[in-house]
Amino acid sequence: MDGPGAPGHHRQPAGDEPLTARSPLRLRAVLSTVALLAGAVAAVLFAVAGSHGGGPGAWTAAAICAVIALVALIDIVVIARRARD
Repeated sequence: MDGPGAPGHHRQPAGDEPLTARSPLRLRAVLSTVALLAGAVAAVLFAVAGSHGGGPGAWTAAAICAVIALVALIDIVVIARRARD
């Protein structure tokens, strides 16, 4: 058997990975911000629809969207704390 998974064929790291590694915090912050905004807007729209006779489905959707926005907000706080460290 010959190839990368074969015994004795271990690739040595170049040694500069920590120096060239890119943190995923920026992308995570962008995605959380989008989720926060979309969740908050959707929660408000579903709540308005529920108050105008949209039924219990609209209120359930509003609650789900509000939870998504809350989780995104908590994630943004965690990201901000990790970025400071």
